[in-house]
Amino acid sequence: MAVKVKRSIVKIDEEKCNGCGLCVPSCAEGALQIIDGKAKLVSEIYCDGLGACLGECPQGAITIEERTAEEYDEEATKVHLEDMQKEEELACGCASANVAQFVETGPSTDEMISRRSLLGHWPVQLTLVPPKAPFLQDADLVIAADCVPFAYPGFHQDFLKDHALVVACPKLDDFQAHLTKLTQVLKQSSVKSLKVVHMEVPCCSGLVHMVKQAIQLSGKDIPIEEVTIGIKGEILAPA
Repeated sequence: MAVKVKRSIVKIDEEKCNGCGLCVPSCAEGALQIIDGKAKLVSEIYCDGLGACLGECPQGAITIEERTAEEYDEEATKVHLEDMQKEEELACGCASANVAQFVETGPSTDEMISRRSLLGHWPVQLTLVPPKAPFLQDADLVIAADCVPFAYPGFHQDFLKDHALVVACPKLDDFQAHLTKLTQVLKQSSVKSLKVVHMEVPCCSGLVHMVKQAIQLSGKDIPIEEVTIGIKGEILAPA
């Protein structure tokens, strides 16, 4: 039976939390995850109570309180982090992750071009993309929030032509796993530039935060451009 003691531990106000995910990468123990659109403490034993996540929450939804809780378990936390890494590696082993690149063929009319997919490779989900994929070499990479292609009608013509693509959701996906994966991608490939295309909703800003942190962790100096798409499908703020 787990030992409970009175100690400092994270408290999350779900009424204030908007699910942006900015707190997740700041927790080195992997104690925080976005679940059902809200930040959650996945287990008391993973929280050291030091509050590294406090300064990352723009909503003030995270505080440290003194209460009776299970003791922080450093060994269990190490196992937890290893399991998170294994889950990411297993996800990359599914058939959907088979790498493919596509080549345009033949001339086309303007109407045909407007309807043609300009996606140049597969896969596109960040979780499935191999860090050393051929399409990432010397690439101008678009990192798009999942909702963007549905909201913006000119996504293929305006963002995909001559670009590689990865997509992710900063609210519903595993933020820490994505941060780790994107850092690996930037370290192990030769991406030349990054364009982050996200929606105007607050939770989507976490994607920009993730990309900037991944660049820093990669140790590379990669130029980044940010484009915001409105919920009605218009470009609001090209950087």
